[in-house]
Amino acid sequence: MSVVPAALAGWLATKLPAGAEPTVTLHSGIDANGMSSETLVFDASWREDGEERTAEYVARVVPSAEDFPVLERYALQDQYDTMRIIGELSDVPVPRVGFMEPSGDVLGTPFFLMDRLAGVVPPDVMPYNFGGNWLFDASPEDQRRLQDSTVKALAGLHAIPAADETFAFLDPKHPGATALQRNLARTRAWYEFAVRDLERSPLIERGLSWLESNLPDTTEAVLTWGDARLGNVMYVDFEPVGVLDWEMASIGPRELDLSWLIFAHRVFESMTTRFGMPGMPDFMREEDIVARYTELTGAPVGDLLWYHVHSAVSWGILFLRTGARAIHFGEAERPDDIESLLHHRPLLESLLDSLDVVAP
Repeated sequence: MSVVPAALAGWLATKLPAGAEPTVTLHSGIDANGMSSETLVFDASWREDGEERTAEYVARVVPSAEDFPVLERYALQDQYDTMRIIGELSDVPVPRVGFMEPSGDVLGTPFFLMDRLAGVVPPDVMPYNFGGNWLFDASPEDQRRLQDSTVKALAGLHAIPAADETFAFLDPKHPGATALQRNLARTRAWYEFAVRDLERSPLIERGLSWLESNLPDTTEAVLTWGDARLGNVMYVDFEPVGVLDWEMASIGPRELDLSWLIFAHRVFESMTTRFGMPGMPDFMREEDIVARYTELTGAPVGDLLWYHVHSAVSWGILFLRTGARAIHFGEAERPDDIESLLHHRPLLESLLDSLDVVAP
């Protein structure tokens, strides 16, 4: 990290007015909630028009192959453009994006800058519903305010018109006649990537097979955040001030995001059950979220079952890849049963068993 401030300062000097002579103070490296891209947090100071200027930035950095990335592909320009367009076309709070460095020549991998926001984020490690954090300790009224305001932000994203045209660059580059089919093909491809360094998972393959055989008949294509969970939102006074992390953004049915928002909490709740902890069973309930979303949008929400299975499978792929990453870096032993890496395994098993899903 010692060379990073100088590298950033040298690069900023090419972006700022002549004679700016920027300096950079680096504060931290990887975001504690991030499971895919790396973030660098830093301050920059420079001279412009005879005055001292300062700015607080976050650099979103594409992980290198040596970092054992969670995703196979990081389309940094797509993330940048998505955030920029959301900021232009909606009142959904996203950080303002700044300079882009696409070549990788400065830090060894591409990155872009965005304004640093002030606020708090519900923790993922350990999950917020494990206790001992600001969200768990909040009053039921404040927890509900956070829940409802998060749904409002999601509704605002989905309300951006003509998403299939405006965000055409996010359409998954996979086979399929509809956006949903292409999203599912992308999920299958992610699984194949995740198991290159592991044994295959019969449980996830059961889920994928069922999803492919029971695909909903829909052509809807709104902007989908892709990773719509509380750990990707920054809050002030229980209201979102920053909607973050756009690596998994796409276009598709609104139910993809609604399910992910609901199911992410369900995954964390299944983990508290496993450890005999109380959790937050009255928080982020499906009926409350759907009712609030419908109230805000007037849009009908379809049956979420298929989408919950998709979310459960996707969480399984994520756990496989992060598990493989921990094994790769010597942070964990390779288990005899590879599916023990699935932290939500009982939840996924019970969901598939309820559908009488058998192995393909």
